[in-house]
Amino acid sequence: MIEQKLMDRVFGPLLDRLLGLGEARTEHVEVRRDLAMPLPDGTTLATDHYRPAEVDRGPVVLVRTPYDKSNPMSRAYGLGLARRGLQVVVQDVRGCFGSAGDFEPFRHERDDGLATLDWVRDQQWCDGRIAMAGASYFGYTQWAVAPYADPKLSAVALGVTASDFRPTFYPGRSVGWQLALAWSSSIGTQEDRMPPWQRFALRRKVSAAMPTLPASRADLAAIGKRVQFLHDVVEHAEPDDHHWDFLDHGQQLAELGTPASMVAGWYDIFLPQQLRDFTALQEAGVPARLTVGPWWHGQPSSLRAIYRDQIDWLTGHLLDDKLILSRPPARLFLQGADRWLDFDRWPVEAETRELHLHADGWLRSESPTSEANRAFRYDPGDPTPIIGGAPLNAAGGQADNRAIEGRDDVLTYQTEPLEHDLDVIGESTATVFVRTDHADTDVFVRVCDVGGNGRSLNVIEGIRRLRPGDPAEDDQGVRKVEVELLPTAYRFLRGHRLRVQISGGGFPNYIRNHQTGEPIATASHTQPGRTQILHGPEHPTKITLPVVQA
Repeated sequence: MIEQKLMDRVFGPLLDRLLGLGEARTEHVEVRRDLAMPLPDGTTLATDHYRPAEVDRGPVVLVRTPYDKSNPMSRAYGLGLARRGLQVVVQDVRGCFGSAGDFEPFRHERDDGLATLDWVRDQQWCDGRIAMAGASYFGYTQWAVAPYADPKLSAVALGVTASDFRPTFYPGRSVGWQLALAWSSSIGTQEDRMPPWQRFALRRKVSAAMPTLPASRADLAAIGKRVQFLHDVVEHAEPDDHHWDFLDHGQQLAELGTPASMVAGWYDIFLPQQLRDFTALQEAGVPARLTVGPWWHGQPSSLRAIYRDQIDWLTGHLLDDKLILSRPPARLFLQGADRWLDFDRWPVEAETRELHLHADGWLRSESPTSEANRAFRYDPGDPTPIIGGAPLNAAGGQADNRAIEGRDDVLTYQTEPLEHDLDVIGESTATVFVRTDHADTDVFVRVCDVGGNGRSLNVIEGIRRLRPGDPAEDDQGVRKVEVELLPTAYRFLRGHRLRVQISGGGFPNYIRNHQTGEPIATASHTQPGRTQILHGPEHPTKITLPVVQA
């Protein structure tokens, strides 16, 4: 206990400097560790209580995590907030580390979270006001209770998360494969004792297991044991499957009534849904603010922004420090210009601009005057790879795409060098007319920024999985495919070019389409096939961009 107190006294000031938290209100934090919080079914959850020494009773911030309440990130919430005058409860969720029961990801967070709120309010040191904080899964534990809490939470601080995880698991009706296998492998081994070098080697083994067929055996290939979550993801991947309905907490956003602060990243796995959450809150009149930086999920440089935002937000609402809350609702990092922009709302007001894909490889404002097509052959046995983008537990963001663009299974289109800077801020789409050998296939679209040095850096992307009848074919076997591209705020500089890629996939971020019609979980065969891209007045394949005046 003495050793732990000494560590906290050293860790607290170090944390303040690393995260840029400013001067602490108190240097003395009392921590009661491993309280056994009972649930109605008799399960106990391991819980730590951080209390500024001079606070006997007051508001409380609740943080619930599956990743160990004693690790540095969890303790950073406890000490960072407590040193600013707030009590904090940090808790291991059911079945993780010190808490009893079985961990079934996402399944128990609503009931267990609401029971925890009741328990905290019953403690003599709580004045009835409770807020929540956290990022990623920590954020899901907030969404799982905030719409249903009675009385309402005082505030929520939501880092890189979403009210509905389904679009993240199934982007474009595909499967976020790298996310699914990486996270399954992580939770399947997080309590295994192993030295750091072995943990690093395990990540490489997980990457090597991505091509495993069938996909339902990839957990065995990666970590040597079954992880039920992975099976749930691949076995319930059809659009009309209702297995994951319980994950959607977005239907109650209008009634949330709780001030919310969000931090997102332009290459984060949760970005599209998190921005939709923010828009819904604003439309419902809920006090909300948004920060979006140039980050991918878990990027170390994003942690400073997340902690500072959440600590400021909660201090402002729970300790009535209103000055710290005075900033515009939406703060966006404009990539390419390397500057922050402030707006009153998201999405921002923008002009819609269309760029048409021409069969000769050009990308122009004008539509083609005659019909023509190009084609690529996609082979799931040698799937088109992806670099950068929005992975989990791996470096994401921008990367040089030239090697991928040189493959035979990738078509590219590009503009002439831009005469002026082009600021794209908002949500983009691609409309692609295709004729395919197989009813089951994918269309992957990526927009890149090509500089004077020739480097092709990815900016936005999207995928759409095609199934029989979805979308429907016309009498010539042509399908109109609408692909939602990731939102962005990006300046394409004068002299640069926009380049569009079209291919049959982006593996392993998106699971490959076997093109056989077999179920995703059990498919063990692959079938190459040809995809034609049509261009012309009758088939205007194009991208649509939101452009804001520089």
